[in-house]
Amino acid sequence: MAPPPGHRVLLASALGIFVLHCFTGGQKNSTLIFTKENTIRNCSCPADVQDCDYSLANLMCSCRTVLPLALEQTSYSDHLTIWFTDASALGLLLNFTLVRDLKLSLCGTNTLPTDYLAICGLKRLRVNTQAKCLSPEQSLLMLNGGEREPREQPVWFPRGWQTCMYISFLDLALFNRKSSLKAYSIENVASLANNFPYFSYFETFPILSNESYVITFIY
Repeated sequence: MAPPPGHRVLLASALGIFVLHCFTGGQKNSTLIFTKENTIRNCSCPADVQDCDYSLANLMCSCRTVLPLALEQTSYSDHLTIWFTDASALGLLLNFTLVRDLKLSLCGTNTLPTDYLAICGLKRLRVNTQAKCLSPEQSLLMLNGGEREPREQPVWFPRGWQTCMYISFLDLALFNRKSSLKAYSIENVASLANNFPYFSYFETFPILSNESYVITFIY
C-alpha cells in the first residue's frame, strides 16, 4: 500500500537531508573571510561559495562578525578564502600570518595601491580579479611551500608572533592588471633587514640571527 502524498513529501525531504549530511559529513569545513561595509565576517563553510555572493555565504556558512581591533595573530593550516573590495583590511588579516592555501577574490572595482602583503608558509595561491579585470581565476603553486621537517615544531615568539622561515610578498597592484601571475624566490637569506631595507615590515618582525629565510615575490 502506497503512503499518502503528504507522507511521501516528508519522506523525500528526510531522505534529501540524510544524503546531504552523508555527503558533507566527511568533508572538512573551509574558512571564508569577507569584508563589506566596514565589517569583517569570519565564516566556516561546508562547501565552496561562489565568489562575492555575500547572501549565499550568510545562508550556507556559519558566520560571525569580527571587530578589526579584536583580530588576533592566527594561522590557517587548510584552505582560506578572502573576499575584499579594498586593501585596508588585508594587512590586518594576512601580514605575517601562516596560510598554506589562500584564495583572494577582489569583489569591487577599486584600484589597489602598490603595496605588499607578507604571508608566511604559502603553498598555493589563487587570485580572482573578475569583478575588476574580467580575467579568469589564476593559480600559483609554490615549490618550497614552507615545508618543515616532520618532527620540527613551530616556534612561537612573545605576543603571538610565529617564526616564519618562508615569506611571500604579494604585490597588491597585480589586481589592477590582466597579466599572468608570476613569482620568483630568493633562498638562504640570512639578514632580512639588511637585504631588504625598503620593507618596513622587518622593523617589527622578530628576526632570528641563526636562521636563514626563503623570500618569494609574487606579482
